Order: sequence, then structure tokens, then C-alpha cells
Amino acid sequence: MGVEGIMILAENDEIIVRTGTTVPPPIPKDRESTYRGKRIAVVVPAYNEELLIGETLAKIPGFVARVYAVNDCSTDQTQKIIDSIALRNNFLVPIQHEVNMGVGAAIVTGYKKALEDGMDIIAVMAGDDQMDPAFLPDLLDPIVDNKCDYTMGNRLIGTPYQKGMSTWRFIGNSTLTMLTKIASGYWQMMDPQNGYTAISRRSLERINLDNVYPRYGYCNDLLVKLNVNGFRVINVPHPARYGMERSGIKYSTYILKVSKLLLWDFLWRLKMKYLVLSFHPLVFFYLAGAVFFIISVFGGLYSLYYKFVQHQPIFVPLVLSLIIFGIGSQALFFAMFFDMQQEKNGNGWYA
Repeated sequence: MGVEGIMILAENDEIIVRTGTTVPPPIPKDRESTYRGKRIAVVVPAYNEELLIGETLAKIPGFVARVYAVNDCSTDQTQKIIDSIALRNNFLVPIQHEVNMGVGAAIVTGYKKALEDGMDIIAVMAGDDQMDPAFLPDLLDPIVDNKCDYTMGNRLIGTPYQKGMSTWRFIGNSTLTMLTKIASGYWQMMDPQNGYTAISRRSLERINLDNVYPRYGYCNDLLVKLNVNGFRVINVPHPARYGMERSGIKYSTYILKVSKLLLWDFLWRLKMKYLVLSFHPLVFFYLAGAVFFIISVFGGLYSLYYKFVQHQPIFVPLVLSLIIFGIGSQALFFAMFFDMQQEKNGNGWYA
């Protein structure tokens, strides 16, 4: 049986990839697998991944009980390849979107199916073979040990781990990391753009999955929702791995879109966590800091107008603007400090 780019050969049961390499297919499973007593699922979102989806599925460890390959309305041979592999592997569950909904929506589809099937921990591995399955146990162990409910890969911890990552990609990730720290309240978190994650069943049951951002940016949005619900997050270092995959992210527009998403997420988190579900005065520090900062900016612009258009001394309006800027900055720093302290507080999930 042949498919463009990949063939399944019945004679020796091998998957032949367009690169010319041979990858053994996943071993058929006739029984339920577990990892340290937990049923593990892996969601594999895929969009036009005919070159690498076969390799990705072939490398998923044998202790994984279910693999949900979610084809987000690909226009190539991705679905045919998934279906071909699923014919001889009863652990692989093919899911197909009739319209392209975005990577976040594809992952949510897999999450929902995993919950229906009673999975305990659900990991995400992209269909482009970018995520090394050797590190999957590192993502699972903290959740099994009840240290957290969400683990995420971290490629930014040091130079050896960043090997293969372009400078532009590193700068973009670092920028979004800082913005996500502020928006999510997870100040110790790193590399939020990393899609290599694992999450517990109880946290997925608590979150409204229908409200998760459907496209790139879903991982940032999910962090905010986890924080509001009081779940812990742990970073798991692993090296970056890039090869034949083709990134669907256009960084020229991606950073702007995600920044807007994070602003609304930040405001929603403050409202829900510190006004609705509980109360903390840091909300007022954030509000005062933002107001004074805006006033100082307009004051600085007015100072320039006062000096160069009206030809008046700039000293008084400029000094007042700087004082207001200092007050605003101090209020924002206090708010961030209190927010960091809240991250360290324990809660009922880990008592």
C-alpha cells in the first residue's frame, strides 16, 4: 500500500520515510499499558506533517496507553498515514477535524477524548518529531509524585539546551516568556512556547477547555487558567531539537497576537484570582501603577511640547513627570512582588 512520501511494506513491516531512513512502526498492543500505575495518553496534533508523522508515532514509548493523533484538516497525506498505522496498532486513535481549527483546538480535542477514556496524565508531542520521547518520563514523574499538575519543557535553561535554536527564535521566545510570566503569575516558569507538556486529569477537569485559545498561544492561555485554579507548574529541561520540521509560526504577527492575548489574560487573572475567588490588594497596586505610568508618559510628552513649542522652561513639568513615573514604577514593582509571593503559597491540591 503506497502513500506519497511514505510506504508501509508488508514484507518486513517497516515505515519508509521520504528521507530514505527506515523507522520501525509502533509495536501492536494487546493490553493496557501503565507508567508507575498511571494510564498515560499522548496527544499528537498534526497539520500537513506527512514527512514526519510516521516517525513521531513510531517513537512514542511503549508505556503509553493511548495516542490521539489529531489531524487538523491537513491538505497532504497526513490522514492516510495515520490511518495506515492505526490499522495495526490498537492504541492509536485517529481523529480528524473537518475544518482547520488551530493547534490549540486540536490539542483540546485530544484532551477531551483522553478524559472520556479515563486517562490519568495526558502529554502533548507535536507531529513534527521535534520532541524527544526519551524525556517523556521526566515530564510525567513530577505529576505522578504529586509535586505539580502541569509540566512543560524548557529549552532556554542554558546554551547546550538551546543548540539548534535560531537567534530570532530565541529572542522571540525570551520576550514572550517575560510577558507570560506577568500574565500568568508563574514567575519561575520558562519557555512557555514549548509545546512538550504533560497535564493531570484533575486539572483538565477543572478548566473550561472550550475557552482555551484555539491557535498558537494556547500554551500561554492555558497557563493563566491553571494559575487561577491554583495548580502548580514545573519546568523540565531538555535540549532543543530541530530538523526537517516546518514551523507554522509567522513571528512578525505571532508576537503581536499573543501579546494582545496575554494582556486580556492578565486582566482576567487579576479579576478572577484577586477579586472574585479571593482578595488581595495587589490589584490596586497594579491599577495605581498603570494609571501613574500613563500619566507620566503624557506628562513627558507635554514637557517636550512645553519646551520646544511654547518655548518655556522644561524643568518643572519634567520633574513632575519623573516623580509620577517613579511612583507608578514603585507601585508596579510592589504588585509584582506580592504576585510572586502568592506563587509560593501552597493550596489544597498539594496538602
